[in-house]
Amino acid sequence: MFGFFFDPFWMLVTLIGGGLTLWAQMRVKSTFGKYSQVGVRSGMTGAQAARAVCRAGGVEEVAIERHGGFLSDHYNPKTRTLALSPDVHDGRSVSSIAVAAHEAGHAIQHASNYGPLGLRSSLVPMAGIGSRLWYLPFFLGIVLNMQPLIQLAVLLFSGVVLFQLVTLPVEFDASKRAKAVLTSSGIVSTADEARGVEQVLGAAAMTYVAAVAASILQLLYLVMRSSRD
Repeated sequence: MFGFFFDPFWMLVTLIGGGLTLWAQMRVKSTFGKYSQVGVRSGMTGAQAARAVCRAGGVEEVAIERHGGFLSDHYNPKTRTLALSPDVHDGRSVSSIAVAAHEAGHAIQHASNYGPLGLRSSLVPMAGIGSRLWYLPFFLGIVLNMQPLIQLAVLLFSGVVLFQLVTLPVEFDASKRAKAVLTSSGIVSTADEARGVEQVLGAAAMTYVAAVAASILQLLYLVMRSSRD
């Protein structure tokens, strides 16, 4: 068991995964902070922009609410609610507009029955169980030297990775829809504003890419451990 804690491959996986995640988080915070200082000519708040993007996408029955926390923005398909953090909901910056429009993009996906969004929603229970429980059979398998338990951990964590993989096209598509509506509707009216939106949403997307990369490395390690004699 103690050899596990000094396993160089485990340490490498942990360092790379943690480094990728930290880099992505720092990048999105830095980019959001930079463009939160850049106002938009339209003068819209994030909440107003989200409403405009929803309407442009043919979505009317969506509630837009202020939600506590920094960059805690999300769309809840069950309640058809856009929850926007205070900086985004009330802000009149490029960052606020970009993030709000992205979340509105999820509402448009939902209204148009975008397949990957429905698939991601169906995977939420499995991913939740896997993320909370995978380590229990994994560590028990190591302590008791029982490979079936480690294989169970692989199965549980595979659900997490699958969820994250499905999340990628959902997030990229939402940003694509957001950018198209922001430009066509005139909410973003200059090349500099459009470039800022691109930067903010690109940085946000990297957090999902980093999470997937880190999880795949983790899964590869679990698979390796499960195949040991």
